[in-house]
Amino acid sequence: MHAIRYRAAHGCAGWILLMTAEVGQFALALAFVLAVAQSLVPLVGASREDPALMAFGRVSALLQAVLVTLSFACLAAVFVNLDFSVKILTENAHTTQPLIYRFAGTWGNHEGSLLLWILILALFGAAVALFGGNLRESLQARVIAVQGMIGAAFLAFTLFTSNPFARLDPAPLDGRELNPLLQDPGLALHPPLLYLGYVGFSVAFAFSVAALIEGKVDAAWARWVRPWVLAAWAALTAGIALGSFWAYYELGWGGWWFWDPVENASFMPWLLGTALLHSALVLERRNALISWTILLGILTFSLSLIGTFLVRSGILTSVHAFAVDAERGVFILAMIVVATGGALALFAWRAPAMRSGAIFAPLSRESGLTLNNLLLMAATATVFLGTFYPVIIDALAGDKISVGPPYYNAVFVPVMIPLLVLVTVGPLINWKRDTARALAQRLRWPAALAGAAQALGVALLGVRGVLTAFGPALGGWLMVGAGWILIRRWRLSEARGETLTRLVRTTPRAIYGMVLAHAGLGVAVCGITAMSAWESSKVLAMHPGESAVIGPARVTLESVRHIDGPNYSAEHARFIVTHGGGKPRLLVSEKRAYPVSQSQTTEAGIGAGLLGNVYVAIGDADAGGGRVVRLYHHPLVGWIWVGALLMTLGGIVSLTDRRFRVGAPVRAPLATAPVEPAAA
Repeated sequence: MHAIRYRAAHGCAGWILLMTAEVGQFALALAFVLAVAQSLVPLVGASREDPALMAFGRVSALLQAVLVTLSFACLAAVFVNLDFSVKILTENAHTTQPLIYRFAGTWGNHEGSLLLWILILALFGAAVALFGGNLRESLQARVIAVQGMIGAAFLAFTLFTSNPFARLDPAPLDGRELNPLLQDPGLALHPPLLYLGYVGFSVAFAFSVAALIEGKVDAAWARWVRPWVLAAWAALTAGIALGSFWAYYELGWGGWWFWDPVENASFMPWLLGTALLHSALVLERRNALISWTILLGILTFSLSLIGTFLVRSGILTSVHAFAVDAERGVFILAMIVVATGGALALFAWRAPAMRSGAIFAPLSRESGLTLNNLLLMAATATVFLGTFYPVIIDALAGDKISVGPPYYNAVFVPVMIPLLVLVTVGPLINWKRDTARALAQRLRWPAALAGAAQALGVALLGVRGVLTAFGPALGGWLMVGAGWILIRRWRLSEARGETLTRLVRTTPRAIYGMVLAHAGLGVAVCGITAMSAWESSKVLAMHPGESAVIGPARVTLESVRHIDGPNYSAEHARFIVTHGGGKPRLLVSEKRAYPVSQSQTTEAGIGAGLLGNVYVAIGDADAGGGRVVRLYHHPLVGWIWVGALLMTLGGIVSLTDRRFRVGAPVRAPLATAPVEPAAA
């Protein structure tokens, strides 16, 4: 019956469109078979040094990417063309839904987002095959094989528990629409960016496991792995920032971060990914921290898998989570145990036979980056404990508890403060060894400017504002310290007779990328501390024509009227905002009702400015005929996302450094020791 209706609706192309789901499912099945072969054949080829078998791995990675891309395109076509005989379309689309949200609905659900994950994983595997020509052939084969194992596991999960192409018979005439909170342009981009980060760390995992199998890690390995880590880190930074911005303007609660467990699920691999990025730099430059870098490569992707478990296991209730049955969570948990447990077992076996690398003094850049790694690991541990402690207590005792900002303020913040201080100190320390006197001389200007900012804050806020002023001073320390990296480099080179113009042109782009990222962190720290210390809010009932003062602004409710959108109706409130004698600004806030899903959302009106935002959100009508209105003043809140954007841009600029394209010379065999065979 559905076939007849679809044929009548779509004409001659109807029969082709009707088979789209079957084509997508068949492509997934072929990709699974190919992934299994990809996970085995290149390994055999690398152990036998057989070029043909190793080449099979490259070809299979490319073919798998083609098949998964075809499958994802089929699912997108199902959503765009509204084939309601496909189950997930019925649950996540409606005929009144705008086209962009029908397309975004492709990954706005468990099955579709899982297919997006697999697509990105397959594309990363294909990228290793295409752009890994400067890798040792045996290492490339083993990396591709490990990628194949990960792909096979996720393809099996999709085919056997989460089929995105499952049919309904009889097919309904319409669907239940995508969650209205997800019908937003920010959510159309947020999941793909997050997955680029999550899945990008799979390449670091594959490199780590492949290196353990080979028993060889050197500076060339670090040079090869760093671009993949950089790309994943930059994408994850952008994804987290976009998710934070979406929560700020879409949820209507006026905050930018809530320490939600699913927010933490993306933050933990970001923290360890940052540590991995710096550890790989030490390995590349000084051939040190070999085992530690390998371990970070394993743990970072493991945290990405744990984030997937949190989102899809059904153990959490969150606006960010896919509430699915626990059986699927067990499948993912098994994947985590096998992948992480197997990799750590291999690490325990092989890593002790690898030499620890170059020796460095207690005061050196290597020591600074090592301390940086330890603090990032400690920060990750605090977030991990705060995320999983309620889950463990619930599982063991059945008690429902929550861990929120008070815990993180007491535990996470004290770890981060010395880390942020070290961000400026580390790049100004010499490699191998340095002296305290010379370092203090280099730090005098960043310290002086940060001290001046602290003193100014105390002068404006009083003695009780010492701690409050410390945040902006710390942000200034980071920004000035970032610029001082370039100034010091140029001054040293000018002393050798080079011109400033040539220095600017020949400075490696990775240096500019680091400066941007560190400066962006400083900008974000200023925004976070200002938002935390000086935010103000009011909740009151307002009638048209009434005004209220929030922060430096006066807000007047001009009118409230009913409007109809494409798939919703809304109470549309207009506010006039004035700052002193400045030009009035119009802000619009809406309370939307979606009749299909019987749900409501709040669209906030935000007046953005360099020094802060005015934020208004309309609520329900009160007994007196007015409207409940929430007003906020958020000082420097925009700096948080500008800082994240600068950090992302820093990662992208670093990726353009030509040294990542030409690879690295292989060091002499003394760099690592051969791995001894296991005892019988």
